[in-house]
Amino acid sequence: MLNLYKSQTRENFNSATVFLIKNTQSLPEGWFRPEEMEYIERMSGEADSVQVALPRGAYSWLVSIPKTSGVSDSDAESFRRAGARARKFFAKEKSASVKITGFGLQAIDIFHFTEGFVLGNYAFGKYITEPAKLPFVVQNVDVHSEDLGEADIERLRIISEAVFFCRNLVNEPAAALNAEILAQVLFDEASKLGIKAEVFNIKKIESLKMGGLLSVNRGSSIPPTFTILEWSPENPVNSKPLVLVGKGVTFDTGGMNIKTGSYMDGMKMDMAGAATVAASLIAIARMGLPLHVYALIPATDNRINSEAMVPGDVITIHNGKTVEVLNTDAEGRLILADALSYAAKLDPMLVITAATLTGAAARAVGPYGMVMMQVKASNWSEKLKLSGEATYERMVEFPMWEEYGSLLKSDIADIKNIGPAEAGAITAAKFLEFFTSYPFIHLDIAGTSFTEKPEHYLTKGATGTGVRLLVHFAESLLELA
Repeated sequence: MLNLYKSQTRENFNSATVFLIKNTQSLPEGWFRPEEMEYIERMSGEADSVQVALPRGAYSWLVSIPKTSGVSDSDAESFRRAGARARKFFAKEKSASVKITGFGLQAIDIFHFTEGFVLGNYAFGKYITEPAKLPFVVQNVDVHSEDLGEADIERLRIISEAVFFCRNLVNEPAAALNAEILAQVLFDEASKLGIKAEVFNIKKIESLKMGGLLSVNRGSSIPPTFTILEWSPENPVNSKPLVLVGKGVTFDTGGMNIKTGSYMDGMKMDMAGAATVAASLIAIARMGLPLHVYALIPATDNRINSEAMVPGDVITIHNGKTVEVLNTDAEGRLILADALSYAAKLDPMLVITAATLTGAAARAVGPYGMVMMQVKASNWSEKLKLSGEATYERMVEFPMWEEYGSLLKSDIADIKNIGPAEAGAITAAKFLEFFTSYPFIHLDIAGTSFTEKPEHYLTKGATGTGVRLLVHFAESLLELA
């Protein structure tokens, strides 16, 4: 639970507390013993961020002095990481409740510190049966600040819960979150919040001739779904909707081009794009942003049986275009093609896809950023980059030169679903472009959506990366008013 209190008097802090300060001169007089002040002074000479623990019997005080450089986005991340580091300390202390207060700092600094603390305060322990093995999570975070407002805390609460919702979906085993279950979870969550939700079943998908989704699903015993979420507030600032599209492959074996060795181990996370766009729209709705937004989520698993799609098949997408399938492990782009074709009916101002689409993107940038490509959306992409810097969910823009499209020419269909090994992330985006006629941005989140090594406020497993980015971008669009 996240709470805000305006009081910063000494008697409020007879429990586990973080004192977030700019420098030692910012510490309130008379609160610390002389030997503690001397110790803090000595430790604060370190070049990097400083964290000083002060035992107080049954609890501890923690003095945190994040390193700053004067560059706002870098400083924001420094405060987030300091918050995550403080959370780890109190988790080891088994502190059920922690107070955060700041001196000599701006309200935004305290916000970012708390953001890092809260985002790191997550564990997916649903299937652990022994209580002693459950990761420790701080139950209450009380922020004491005269400058932060309740609206700031509520915004942080909504965004962090959206990130956790995304992480929970991605962390679920495939057996517990197939396409039908995913659609039901999203429908139920949307219904609570006044978000319009519609789920197309297989008969509806067949009637719409969504051949990409149907073909990928041929090897599965579980039917596909196509979920549409719509947040349509009164008097939105945009006359045409923002459309978010997320890849919802709930488990990817690779199909007939089966993944080998350990490459299949983490494939429950291949629906991270779907989780990201759904969680983002939910946060936008909870915040009450006056922005018309859709989320389109085609969902299926990619499995193998005697009916499964095979290399050499030619399939027809929702808009009538044909695709020569040369690799069944390039399946995400096929279901996205149907969704992008459907999106044209919504007359969008901009469509953004989020997908764990290619290993090429992960190899190119690693876990530190997404790969972004855009078509007819340079103004929007610049705003998205700014949101990426502000949230530290950064991206690298790859080119979309015409020559890359020639790598997807087919002799027997309108396009083939895979090109050569080179420029794999770009040719995947060029494939998607083939099904668009509107401003379009593609985010390949293959390298950022899941991690085996926890770092700062990104916990092991699903990261939820992309949710804060898209929500911040949505907030920036309010300037359209």
